[in-house]
Amino acid sequence: MLGLVLRSRWLKRLSHGIPVARLLLVGEVALLAAQHLARLDRIQRRRLLALMVATHGRPARLRAGERAELMLLLARLEPRLFLGLAVRRLSPMPLPKRVLYGPRRGPTRAALERRN
Repeated sequence: MLGLVLRSRWLKRLSHGIPVARLLLVGEVALLAAQHLARLDRIQRRRLLALMVATHGRPARLRAGERAELMLLLARLEPRLFLGLAVRRLSPMPLPKRVLYGPRRGPTRAALERRN
């Protein structure tokens, strides 16, 4: 399928100025990010966005309860699992699981097992 896409005329015209492989990898990471954001329902995503806007990049601007809520919502997104999956997808060579997902009995490894 990829070979057919790479041979098309419009992609050849487009590829003169844009590295197609990087564009495909960015698309894959965006799909992976969408999967992780889907772990939150609509109300939680709105609340997360509202808290992020309120912090202006500094979580100390939030009250203690709001900060705890922000940390809970971020933990539900499992950022280390997202980072590990993205690096595994982008890396040209295999990396050890302990680098990507942390210790053997850690929460990220458990989430990875649930995912597979």
